[in-house]
Formats: sequence, structure tokens, C-alpha cells
Amino acid sequence: MPADESPAARGADRSRAGAAISRAFTPPLLAGPLPAGPAGSPGPPGLVLRSRPATGSRRPPSPRGGGGRSSAPRPPRGAGVRRVYERARRAWDRPLTAYYLILGSSLLITVLGLVMVYSASMIKALELAKPGTYFFRKQFLAAVIGAGLMLLASRMPVKLHRALAYPLLTGTVFLMVLVQVPGIGMSVNGNQNWIYLGGPFQLQPSEFGKLALVLWGADLIARKQDKRLLAQWKHMLVPLVPVAFMLLGLIMLGGDMGTAIILTAILFGLLWLAGAPTRLFAGVLAFAGLIGFLLIKTSPNRMSRLGCIGASEPGPGDSCWQAVHGIYALASGGWFGSGLGASVEKWGQLPEPHTDFIFAITGEELGLAGTLSVLALFAALGYAGIRVAGRTEDPFVRYAAGGVTTWITAQAVINIGAVLGLLPIAGVPLPLFSYGGSALLPTMFAVGLMIAFAREDPAAKAALAMRRPGVRWKTMRRRVTKRPSGER
Repeated sequence: MPADESPAARGADRSRAGAAISRAFTPPLLAGPLPAGPAGSPGPPGLVLRSRPATGSRRPPSPRGGGGRSSAPRPPRGAGVRRVYERARRAWDRPLTAYYLILGSSLLITVLGLVMVYSASMIKALELAKPGTYFFRKQFLAAVIGAGLMLLASRMPVKLHRALAYPLLTGTVFLMVLVQVPGIGMSVNGNQNWIYLGGPFQLQPSEFGKLALVLWGADLIARKQDKRLLAQWKHMLVPLVPVAFMLLGLIMLGGDMGTAIILTAILFGLLWLAGAPTRLFAGVLAFAGLIGFLLIKTSPNRMSRLGCIGASEPGPGDSCWQAVHGIYALASGGWFGSGLGASVEKWGQLPEPHTDFIFAITGEELGLAGTLSVLALFAALGYAGIRVAGRTEDPFVRYAAGGVTTWITAQAVINIGAVLGLLPIAGVPLPLFSYGGSALLPTMFAVGLMIAFAREDPAAKAALAMRRPGVRWKTMRRRVTKRPSGER
């Protein structure tokens, strides 16, 4: 190397020499992979292999241990159940839930009751030399009239319901007094609580007394709450308790203790909703219990009914015949019953199969599944009534909805408890289910009352308004008017 060569030139010569050595040891580019070297060796050691990508599409590598399946993370256990639960909870909390529960459960109970009345009363009608559909036709006519009353009550405003409270109470008291007039009132099964209307039709005014007490009591307590008078015990009791006791006295003059028990339950329900103090509530309850005990103690018939609780044998003189055969009917039904119309107990063994003990015939023909379905419908109706009473801001709606719920629930419990042998036989029908037009008409009007209250909820009213086709058409029409004139 010449001595006079500069350091920059010597550095450039070194760079050119390094590049030449690198090109000498680097293999040319190949279109495919090189053959493998020795076993387990990917290629010649010390060489960096580079290859061009293949012209065709390449399959992505499969995940390890996945067998070709997607590697998305699995949802945690119970996520599906929680999702279904959340959807059900959101659907349950919708504004129209109570509205649909009241309407659906009441109609289903009424329709199923018509079917069972026809099945349970056919033999009884033939025994009376009547057509087999005699009781069914009367009940169907009452159901049609009751449906009209329910529709009317559901469309009436709350102010009109409050306006009907005093006229309804006055008319009911007048009719209950007429029942005790000889020649006008008539006795059925030992109870003089009926008025003969002509032909096959009769009227029991005490059934309308339940509705009158609910409306009048709710209006009275609501007015006193607006005036802040419920904090005083005398305003809490007077005149609600004296008027209720007057109705109870008129009913007990005819000997109908079952209806008196239902009226007492309505009274206590109204006092409870009004926030009566515990001492006041307990005092009224003790007084009513003492009167009830005296009425039962002084009547051999009522004492015998009390002694039939839990009976498994007819007893001396067949005093527990009805209670025992009601249990027989339920026990012979099994899981799914003997079939509609195939009851044995209705052939003269079980008294009153289409009225007080229609639940027993239901258990015999439809089995445990049928009875549980009836219980579920009543539970849904009761829950919906409590929901309406609990979510409203109107005191009258709260007290009236609570009174109707107490009425229907208490009467169902008393009737079903007597059939099951857990309570004494009180002689009250199963609401909306048993035969009896006098009981069906006010009950369906009361159901319409609760439907009206459910519709008055602001959220439910808005939801119903959005479902009206006229509102949707008007909305679309307003949108069309806002478009430019040249837009099609």
C-alpha cells in the first residue's frame, strides 16, 4: 500500500472489501424453501435463508390444541341464565305489566270457570229436571253482562269512580234492608240474603256490599288524608268502622257469616293501608274476633263446620260429609286428573259441586296441574293489584286497589282453604270461578276498576298512547309536512 494514501481512502477500500465478502457468502434468492440439511437441522448452519412468498393463498396456522376450532373465549358459566333473567326482569318492570296481568289473569279465570261450571253442574241440573246446560247458560249470561261492566269500569275516569261511592253504598244498604222484609227477601240454604227478581233470577245484595265498602271506604280515607286527619284515631275509625259494622249486622241478620268474614277482611285491609297504629288495629281485630267467636259458639251448625277441619271421615251423622268428599275429589285427581267431565264426586256425592266446592271438581278432573294453574292465576292477579296500589301517587287509587286485592285474595284463600280442609267451610264462592251471577258481576266490575287504575299510571298511559295507530299515523304525517316540497 502506498505510504502517501490518505485515511479516508483506506476506509473506503475496507468497506468495498467487506461488501464483496458478504456477497460471496450470501446465497441467491430462491423461489422455494431449500432442502433440509441433516435430520433435525433446518438448513446449513450459519446461513440466513430467505425465500419469496408463494403466489397462492396460504392457510393461516391453526391454533394449538384447538382442532381447527375458533379460539374465541368461552362465556362464563351461568351467563345464559343471567341473560334470560335480566330480560325477564326488564319485561316484568315494564309499565304495562300490571295492566296485562290483571286483564289476562281475570279473563282466563273467568273462561276456565265457565268450563268447570258446565262440567260440574250438569248432573245437578239433571237432578232438578232441568237441561244439562241450565246453570252454564245462566253463568254465561252473567259473564257477558260482567264483561260489559268490566269494560265500562276500565274506561271510567277515577273521578267518576269516586262519585259512584256514596250512591252505591246507599243503594246497597237499601237492598240489604229489603232482604229482611217478609215477602221480598228469600232464603237459600238457610241464609236469607236473596231478593227474587222473577223467573230463574235472584240477587244477593251483600255481594255488592263488598264493592260499596271498597269504593266508599277508599274515598273517605283519601279525603281525610288530604286534610291530614288520619293522625287522629277518631278520624281513622269514624265513620268507617261504624258503617262497616252496620253492613256486617245486616248480613248477619240473614245468617251469611262467610260474606261477613270477607267484609271484615276488606275493613282491615283499608285500615292497614291507611296506616292505622298497631294498638288501634289490634283493638279492632280483637273486638271483631270476639264477636265472631260468640257467633260461632252460639250456632251448632257453625261449630260443626269448625270441627271438620282436617277431617278424614264423615263423622257422626255425616256432619263432615262435604269436607271429606272434597278431599276425596282432590285425592282421586292425581297429577293430571281423570279428564274433563269425568268426575265421580259430582254424581250426588259432593254437595254444591258447582259453587263452593268447584275447586275440588277442578282437582278431580284436571288434577294437580289444573289446581296449580288456578292458584297461579290468582297469585298473578293479587300481585298485579299490589303493584298498582304500590306505584300510584293517588291516595284513592291506592286504597281502592288495595281493597279490591284484599277482597279477591281473601275470598280465594277462604274458599280454597275450606276445600283443602285447612279452614272451616264458610260458604263463599271462588271469585270469578264459581257459579253465581250475584258474585260474578261486582267482582268483574272491581277487576275493571283495577284495569282503569293500571291505565292511569303515567308511564302506562304513555305506552298505550304510543301503541294507538292514530298517534303513529299523525306522527308520520307531521314528518311528511316537514320535508322539502321537491323531495319525493
